[in-house]
Amino acid sequence: MTTVISPPEQRVLLRDINWEMYEELLTANLDNSAPRFTYDRGLLEIMSPSFEHEGITRLVSLIVGAWAEELQIEIFDAGSTTFRRQDMEIGFEPDVSFYIASIASVVGKTDIDLSKDPPPDLVVEIDITNSSINKLNLFAQIGVPEVWRYNKELIIYRLESGIYIEVDESPSLPGLSAVSILDFIKQWGPGKRLELLRKIRKQARTLR
Repeated sequence: MTTVISPPEQRVLLRDINWEMYEELLTANLDNSAPRFTYDRGLLEIMSPSFEHEGITRLVSLIVGAWAEELQIEIFDAGSTTFRRQDMEIGFEPDVSFYIASIASVVGKTDIDLSKDPPPDLVVEIDITNSSINKLNLFAQIGVPEVWRYNKELIIYRLESGIYIEVDESPSLPGLSAVSILDFIKQWGPGKRLELLRKIRKQARTLR
């Protein structure tokens, strides 16, 4: 019998990487879910997600999807789409991202150009290990309205005047609090999907 062990989350930071090299790496890894690249003016972080990381990412997508459906909120799950702006020398691939308030702006599009199109309304970062790049600063420069960050705790940030402030509840998904999201994450595990989905929907229905 062969035992397969999932490797831990790994991050590598490279310096003095020009935009052309970053673009070449993106092209070489087109349509691959891993690794994920974050670029900030010469700094390039390459991250290979772990089993735990991907499980929590899928759970967050489940939470957002079920909550939005119960409250009749239209969303578009953009996953880990590569978002970049050459003029700012910034690029990132979030763990998961969603268009909500600005969904009408991306209807019918097959590609996103951040010089013309809005960034996702919600970006989620699962940091099992800490990033070497200040992603909140990067997201703020792009203008992402809402960020969730998980690193043993769940923090919701709202962008105000170019700065993220911590808030208790999601601005995009009324009634969904950081406490509730963390509670769902703590209950997550293989074989728990249907049970958690029922709990998420039941809690969301109380807000109708």
